[in-house]
Amino acid sequence: VGSLAAATPAEVLRAWQGLGYDRRALALWRAARIIRDEHGGRVPDSVEALDALPGVGPYTARAVAAIAFDRPVGAVDVNVKRVIDRLLGGQEGLPASDVQAIADAAVASTDPATWTHAVMDLGAMVCRPRTPRCDACPVRRWCAYALAPTTPTTPTTPARSATSPTRPRTPFPATTRWLRGRILDRLREAPVDAWVALDAGIGTHALDRVHAAATDLATDGLVELQRRTATGLHARLATG
Repeated sequence: VGSLAAATPAEVLRAWQGLGYDRRALALWRAARIIRDEHGGRVPDSVEALDALPGVGPYTARAVAAIAFDRPVGAVDVNVKRVIDRLLGGQEGLPASDVQAIADAAVASTDPATWTHAVMDLGAMVCRPRTPRCDACPVRRWCAYALAPTTPTTPTTPARSATSPTRPRTPFPATTRWLRGRILDRLREAPVDAWVALDAGIGTHALDRVHAAATDLATDGLVELQRRTATGLHARLATG
């Protein structure tokens, strides 16, 4: 935590390359600085303190609290939600707020980490979204979904008619997300603290879109910008 907190955003973004959304790297860096400055360099063990960290939401806070610190709280990911939905709500499911309250009430008080892993695995491998293996489920005898008169094997979603319009899928290289990634990759490959000219299009993206994407990256705190000419924008990874 101390090393991460002491690093510059540029160092963190270089280390993060290939690991997904770059904003998560900055959130992790900001969280490390709060942990260093406000929690003595130790990751907090309460849901409230974890939830207050940048990039951490209700699920992550509870998962860390339960798995790392044995706090009796229910971490509700998509698999846990599906298990509780079907077990108590049947085919209709339950409101999200009820699912969280039920998970918190049901979690094992003596070994919440194992309970959390077990329910996640039950949802991932047995209580699957489209082909639930009700015959292999250890809680089938209590499950409202399995005990329903007609238990569907696939979700009951309305079929798309042959005349229903479909939204064309945008090729990934044509998206802003792709463009943001290419800009950051260029800056990562440059010497440390070097300014890189953004003076031409990238892929199918014209110069104005490159500049717009770079401006968004600066707003997110990922890069720093410097305009040297009317059309020449220079950028570098954020240094602090």
